Amino acid sequence: MRIFLLTIIFVALAMGVQGQDEKDKLVDGKWTLKGVTGVNLSQTAVSNWSAGGENAMAGTAYLNGTLVRKSGNWLFSNALALEYGLTNTKTQGTQKTSDKIDFTTQLGYSTDNKWYYTVMGDFKSQFYKGYNYPDKEHYISNFFAPAYSNISIGMEYRPNTIYSVYLSPLAGKLTFVEDDYLSSIGAFGVDPGDRFKAEMGAYLKARMEKTIMENVKLISTLDLFTGYDDSFGNVDVNWDLLLSMKINKYLSASVNTTLKYDDDVKIAHEDGTIGGPKVQFKEMIGLGVAYNF
Repeated sequence: MRIFLLTIIFVALAMGVQGQDEKDKLVDGKWTLKGVTGVNLSQTAVSNWSAGGENAMAGTAYLNGTLVRKSGNWLFSNALALEYGLTNTKTQGTQKTSDKIDFTTQLGYSTDNKWYYTVMGDFKSQFYKGYNYPDKEHYISNFFAPAYSNISIGMEYRPNTIYSVYLSPLAGKLTFVEDDYLSSIGAFGVDPGDRFKAEMGAYLKARMEKTIMENVKLISTLDLFTGYDDSFGNVDVNWDLLLSMKINKYLSASVNTTLKYDDDVKIAHEDGTIGGPKVQFKEMIGLGVAYNF
């Protein structure tokens, strides 16, 4: 929990500093499209290599963008993040390294162009089956298993196109497990045999998208949820960070990290036994082509 609190403070301070100097305001009556998309590739080739190793290829495609329109006192905002990555080696075959679908839509009304009374909905899932490698027989996730949706009403502070902070005291977290096998074992916090779980609680979402220096863009999104039940105070965390660096007209480099914690998600050990919830962390560094828009 201490790490989570430090994370929140760090992100809040960073957003505050950026907002003090930023003059990029929302333009009334126009759509504002921002983001980055690209493909990262890597290859390893060895022949008679005394130190060992094997040929490998990996690739990841990603998109992270927002589409916003301000019309008078109304604000319509959408954010989409997609990611899918594979790696292939001779001994392990093809394995999935990343898989994400994350969409958020919201409608807000403001009288001062900074604070918005907001209705928000989002959807999170993955494209395909996931495994606890090297076990490829028993999958641990699938499309819409799990899928998460938060539907909420609250207040959002959005003074410009750079950052926003949304807080809802009335949020519904919906968990879907639309897979017979995963539903039968009670995966992702649903009761065995059920495909759906609903929780009421408080929700916070913070986002920053800024060019921090020439040809370097930072996109950070933080989601926090705590339920109004016996688990109150156990905060579900999802923090995504993408740092995209343009090297020249064709080449780019990126650093992509995700930190998660969900009290309902039990982590499988290497021996196949199921343990308790843990902090999940994923980091990817890639070189490829990217397009900023």
